[in-house]
Amino acid sequence: MPYKFKRSESVPEGIKRIVTEEIDSAVHELARGKNRDEAVHEARKSLKKIRGALRLVQPELGRTYREENAQLGDIGRKLSEIRDATAIIEVFDGLLDRFRGDVHRSALTSIRRALERSKRETEQALDVGNVIKQAAATLRSARKRVGKWPLENDGFKAISGGLEERYRRGRKAMAAARKDPKPENYHEWRKRAKDHWYHVRLIEPVWTDILEAREKSLKDLETWLGDDHNFVVLNERIKNEPEKFGDEKQLTFFCALVSEHQNELRQNSMALGERIYEEKPRHFTASLSKLWDAWQSDPESLKKPPAASASKKKTAAA
Repeated sequence: MPYKFKRSESVPEGIKRIVTEEIDSAVHELARGKNRDEAVHEARKSLKKIRGALRLVQPELGRTYREENAQLGDIGRKLSEIRDATAIIEVFDGLLDRFRGDVHRSALTSIRRALERSKRETEQALDVGNVIKQAAATLRSARKRVGKWPLENDGFKAISGGLEERYRRGRKAMAAARKDPKPENYHEWRKRAKDHWYHVRLIEPVWTDILEAREKSLKDLETWLGDDHNFVVLNERIKNEPEKFGDEKQLTFFCALVSEHQNELRQNSMALGERIYEEKPRHFTASLSKLWDAWQSDPESLKKPPAASASKKKTAAA
C-alpha cells in the first residue's frame, strides 16, 4: 500500500498499518539473495519511512517513541555504513556526468578504484551478512509491538504536534545553515527536511495536487542536501588518506570540481528551502487542519480550486 493515510481509517489505524507494511517490506528486501546493495538500500529507505511516521505521532507515543526510535536508529546506522560506501561511488559517478564535457573518466580512475576498494573493506569489516540477519530479527520483533503502541487520539490533533514541531525544526536548521554554512549544519537541515518530506507524503491525500508538488520540492531538496553530505564525506576521506586516491595534481583537480558542484547544490537548496519554509509553523499547521477537516467531511470540495490568493497557492506548492 502507498505510504499515506486513508480517509477510511483512523490515525492510529493508519500509523500502525503503514509501519507494519514498511517493516514487512524491509524484512522482505533483507531476505533477498540477489543484489545485496539494492536490498540494503531499499530496506534502509523503509526504516527511514518508519521513523518518519513515528516522529509524526511522537507526542502521542511518549516513552514508546524513544524506545522504538532508538532500536530502529541502531539498525539504520549499521545499514548506513554499508549503504554509504555505495552512495559515495554513485555521487562520484554523478559528478563526472555533471562535468563530462570538462573531464574524462579515465583521468580520475584511481579515485574510483580506491572507493571500490574501500567499499569491499567496509563490507568485510562489518560482516554484512550478520548485520542483515540482526536487522531482520530486530524488525520482526518490532512488528509484534506495533499493535500495542499507545495511540489513542484521532483526527488532525493526533498528528498536528509532530507535524508542526518537525516543520519548525527544519526551518531553524535552514536558518542555522544560512548563518553558518558548516557541513554539520547542512547535514542537520537535510535530516529535518527529510522528516517534513515523509510527513507530507503521509498526509498527501488531504490535498493531492498541492501536496504532491510540495513533496516533489522536498524530494529535490533532500537529494541536493544528501549529495552535499556525501561529497563532504568523500573530501574527508581524500584529505585523511590522499595516498590511497591518486597523485596530488589529480586530487587537486577533483576537489575543485567537488567544490564547484557543492556551491551549486547549496545555492539551489537555499533558494528552494526559502520557498518551502516560507510559512510560519502555526500558520502552516492551521491551514492543513482546515484541509484535513474538509477531507474527512466533504472530500469533493477539495477537487475544486480553493478560494485563496495566488501567492498562498504558490507557497503551499513550493
